[in-house]
Amino acid sequence: MLEEAERWLSTRSWSVTDRPLHQILAAKQRTGQSVSVVLPALNEEETVGDIVAIIRHDLMQQVPLVDEIVVVDSGSTDRTSEVAAAAGATVVHRDEILPRVPAVPGKGEVLWRSLLVTSGDIVCFIDADLKEFSSDFVSGIVGPLLTNPEVDLVKGMYDRPLRGAAGQGGRVTELMARPLLNMHWPQLAGFVQPLGGEYAARRSLLEQLPFPVGYGVELGMLIDALHLVGLDALAQVDVGVRKHRHQDGQALGRMSAAIYRTAQLRLARGHLIRPSLTQFERGEDGFEPRTYSVDTEERPPMVEIAEYATRKVA
Repeated sequence: MLEEAERWLSTRSWSVTDRPLHQILAAKQRTGQSVSVVLPALNEEETVGDIVAIIRHDLMQQVPLVDEIVVVDSGSTDRTSEVAAAAGATVVHRDEILPRVPAVPGKGEVLWRSLLVTSGDIVCFIDADLKEFSSDFVSGIVGPLLTNPEVDLVKGMYDRPLRGAAGQGGRVTELMARPLLNMHWPQLAGFVQPLGGEYAARRSLLEQLPFPVGYGVELGMLIDALHLVGLDALAQVDVGVRKHRHQDGQALGRMSAAIYRTAQLRLARGHLIRPSLTQFERGEDGFEPRTYSVDTEERPPMVEIAEYATRKVA
């Protein structure tokens, strides 16, 4: 590991216990910063309600840390929107945000659009499929942003058990993202969960970043933030254990392709010769090819969007 990355690991990696809640609240009151929590959701009716309810109870009703919870529904066909609203979240459909720009499928698309329907100085993203959720995920990663003005983005780090085995989750991280970062952006080699969906950042940073529309959003954001604000403005916090729904191997393959494409663009700002991925499934006549397109679109920094500029002035 680079000496710079080792130094960063010892100075910008913390535990949720390093900042007691009363200290975080005092910093919030002193600085006057507001906090928005965003949950991107697609068919998560089984888990989204519990996550919203816990955040509301622990961090809005018990203590005033979170100012708003927004669930952005990206086209659910189940009761995700109804469950989230009943739990106390503001629910907005992806297609209702910035309607002049047709929406495309993808997590990054939803996160990008969420900047237009939230108001917090700090925006905290939480995946909507988490099980046994703890509000430490929010307070832990928001804490450094409220207490340390030199920090602009904080990633959660955690154990990711897979089928009961500790430390086996994060297969795309270990097989794709971590090798890419170590080889091409070794300054970022200290991040335990570079692709984790639980992180928080200052709006002033997020609005300057391009957003890959799909699964490459977390990797792209980390790399772009490194170049924009520097390594010492990035941090990570240990928030314990993350349990969620695991995807099958083919879904992970498509995710890996999107992440590789995101890295490739940042290495050369070029284009894939063939932006697609062929996988195989056994059918009646043997193995049959299935070809999927790889996300090739990115949304521009939000500060370039006229509606966002108008909203800030208002």
